[in-house]
Amino acid sequence: MSNTPENTISILGCGWLGLPLAVHLVKEGYLVKGSVTTDDKMNELAEQQIKPYKVMITDAGIDSNDMTGFLQSQILIINFPPSRREDVVLYHQAQMAHLIKEVEHSPVKHVLFISSTSVYPDVNGEVYEHEVAMPTKGSGKALLTVEKMLRTNVRFMTTVIRFAGLIGYDRMPGRFLAGKKNVENGDAPINVIHQDDCIALIREIIRQQAWGDVFNACADEHPTRREYYTQAAAVAGLELPTFAVTADPHFKIVNADKIKQRLDYSFRYPDPLSLLHSGI
Repeated sequence: MSNTPENTISILGCGWLGLPLAVHLVKEGYLVKGSVTTDDKMNELAEQQIKPYKVMITDAGIDSNDMTGFLQSQILIINFPPSRREDVVLYHQAQMAHLIKEVEHSPVKHVLFISSTSVYPDVNGEVYEHEVAMPTKGSGKALLTVEKMLRTNVRFMTTVIRFAGLIGYDRMPGRFLAGKKNVENGDAPINVIHQDDCIALIREIIRQQAWGDVFNACADEHPTRREYYTQAAAVAGLELPTFAVTADPHFKIVNADKIKQRLDYSFRYPDPLSLLHSGI
């Protein structure tokens, strides 16, 4: 039996989402270990009372200053996206195989895998967690493959949370399409989620011990690309984009009813359009 404290959490990947998540969990009283890929970022973690580790995972193996120490936790949050490369499926699968081997020999009991709604293809309708369909994007294929690797492992229990497009704070969309002409698919509904909701949902999964499940996570409202990015550019004072007339839009609408019901959760920012004017 492990004597690792029950309130110890390791976060693999302390970037845009992982760092504020780690800071939040520290404030909640958890002992948090965080990983980054370069030495210069380790001081930033230490300043936030996060125990820093250097961890770099490639298809060839793991380069770390102390991988065993990093995994001395009850809970591991895996938060690094697939690399942008042509062999992304095989590469990400190899990365995860190296990680799983290490986790199997650690005290980790529960894994929370940060996935993405890119695992769903465009079906011109709602998508749900129980549906099985082959993604069209390489990153989606890679994530779906890794989800299965983690969820079928009997040495630990995995929950997968599939986040929609991440927004909030310094990741606001005003510049994404500003000034662009004849943008395609303007009538397609968007799927996004604010950073604060991401962190709150992760915290609730841990608090309520919602292990062994798969959840979609997306704001309630789904404005069209035309509405959203036009308003985003206007609020930012930038040139408005224009959109082509699309006879056959392709889209998906991410249904997040399951996570709201399971965790008794109401989104803090259910309407992406109202967020554009808040600056949050």
